[in-house]
This record gives sequence, C-alpha cells and structure tokens, in this order.
Amino acid sequence: MSNDTKWICGVGAVIAGLASVHVAAQTGASAQPATAGAPPALTLDAFRGDGAACYDRSTQPQTTVVDSHLHFRPFGGPAVPFEEIVQYLEATGVLFANVYGIGQMLPASSPCTYYLDCPGTPLAPTLRNDFVNAANAVVKTPEGLHLTLAMTFPDLADPDSILEGMELLDAEYPGLFRWMGEVNLVKQAVFANGRGPVPAEAIGGWAGFMAVLRERGIAIAIHSDLGNEEEPTLYLPLMEQVLDAYPDNPIVWVHMGLSRELTTMDPARHAALMTSMLERHPNLMLDITWRVLDDAYFSTPEGRAAYVPFLNAHSERILPGTDFLASRDKDFDVYREELEVNSRILGHLDDEAFRNIALGESYFRLLGLDYEAPRVCGE
Repeated sequence: MSNDTKWICGVGAVIAGLASVHVAAQTGASAQPATAGAPPALTLDAFRGDGAACYDRSTQPQTTVVDSHLHFRPFGGPAVPFEEIVQYLEATGVLFANVYGIGQMLPASSPCTYYLDCPGTPLAPTLRNDFVNAANAVVKTPEGLHLTLAMTFPDLADPDSILEGMELLDAEYPGLFRWMGEVNLVKQAVFANGRGPVPAEAIGGWAGFMAVLRERGIAIAIHSDLGNEEEPTLYLPLMEQVLDAYPDNPIVWVHMGLSRELTTMDPARHAALMTSMLERHPNLMLDITWRVLDDAYFSTPEGRAAYVPFLNAHSERILPGTDFLASRDKDFDVYREELEVNSRILGHLDDEAFRNIALGESYFRLLGLDYEAPRVCGE
C-alpha cells in the first residue's frame, strides 16, 4: 500500500452518496459591498438564460467571471483557508472556478513555500491536496458560487498509478471530480526539484485513464512548456505526441505553452503556431492564465497586435483565469491584482470573444454546464 493510500484510509469515509461537485452549501463568507453607483454584481441567475439582462461593457467590469485555473493549495507551507479564497471570488465577481490542488508537493519537513526557493529539494506526487479540496468544497461552497473539483495528483510519468488514484477519489467522493489538471508534461521550473520532462515512451501508457476521462466527458489540463529562449519549440514534439495519441480527449494546453523560460518569442510566430495547433487538433483548448503572458506578451503593442485577432478568431477555444497559488504569504490584494492583470487583454476583444471567454461561454460548453453567458449589450 502506498503512503498516499495509507493517508487516505486514515481520513475516514465521512462523506457518502454525494452526487455532484457543483455543491451549494451555505457559508458565512460575504463579498465586499458594491461601490455606490456601480452596476449590481452579477449572480448565477444572469447565466440561466430566459431573458437575462445583457452585459454592458461600458459600465460593467472587463474582468473574467471564470477562474478556470486557481490553486487552492500551495506547494508547501500553510495555505490560505478555503473560506477566504471563496471570499476573494465573491468580492471580485468571479462566479465559476476550477478548484486545483497541487499534485507535486515539497516535503512536509521543508521550510519552503515555493519550489524555486529550494532547488535540490524533490517534489513528490500526492493525492492529499485533492482530498483536502474535496472535503472543503462539500461543506464550504456558498450558494452563489459554482466550483468544479480538479484531480491534480496524476504523475504523467507513472501512468499505472493514475487509475488507482482515480479509484480512491471515486470511493470517497463519487462523481465529484469533473476536471483533471493542472498536470505536468514538461515544466522547466521544476527541473531543479527532480521533475524532468515526461518520457515520450510513457505517453502511450496513458490509454487507460484517458479512456475513463473520455467516458466521463472530463477535460485534462496539461502544463507543457513550449521551449526556452534558445530553442522556443524544443518541447513541442511532446505535446504533439499527446494530441496525436488522444485526439478524442478534450485537452487544455495551459499558458499556451509559455513560461518564464520563454518570454521573448515573437508574438506573431507564437500566435501562428497556436492557430496551426488548434486547426489540426479539434479537441484542443488553450488556457491564457498566468501573469507572465501579460507581462511578456499581451501588454506590448506587438503582442496585442498578434493576440487580439487570434483570440477574437478562436474565442470558443480559450479559457481564462489567474493561476493564483494560495500560499499564506498572499492575500486578497494579490488575488485581485492577478485577476486584473490576467483580464487586461479581454478588454481589447470584440463582443463575441468577450462573451465566450470573459463571460464563460467557452468554459460552460467544455464542461457541459447548464449555464449560458449573457449576451453583450449591442451585440
């Protein structure tokens, strides 16, 4: 029995017979009061269709209502409490979020919160954060928020362990996990922590768990660095191998393959590459989260010239969010800034793209949710 399995068995079967992750449990968390004269904050009722009011971009926020990439757990050290993150969402108008854990953690004995602070300290795969998130989501999700639990434990280099982990989650929380990821195919930032690229020969071994994901209609969000400054497309063959091997699985390529190791790629070249990938792989989606995208690409004139037309043209394939990591050294101001930075590009999009991305239509369709983004006024 693995260490994770032993730990899980000690948790106890305190939750049984739960039918859906989209839990609505009352909590005492409350959003910050609206500014006087500001338009009323959206609620889930605005996404029910049936004559819901249009969204006025001239008076209402340009920030996304969806955070498809939000880590409720850190790599190490204390976490921001679940209830506090819920308050962040309520205060910023985020109504829909994916509850990510962290699948590769620093040792409990490590004093580090972040892996970059501890090169040489190994990261180890674990199910713990997924169980913690599920336990919290079941009893601490407020009525006006829609959360989707994500399985973040998979070690893609050890595919035989993934079905076992899914079975353990199913035993305690049947039907609650409706997303997989963020999982690492290649993440250069953790190379110094003993996590190199997934070997190409391991990808064929994913067939079992990828089949289960297809049967359940669950997308997998993959972190796969495109390359580095010297070789911008060094690792592209790994992602292409995955897409070729599993063409019927919805796959989300997080950060569009960009990273802090690749901040100077020509935006036009990158946008053209992403266009080609979307055209060749119909089930591929792109996640535009993480502030490095705005800092290095979207905020420059060259970047906006390349990416605004790209996002307008492919908005039904794009997911927004923050990539916020809930370590206790962060607070509401950090989350609010991350949301604003990651949403800046959305204000430059046309109305159809804004509705698909910022107002969540692309997210709803991918997850099969019974919500509909409000139309944009004048659209």
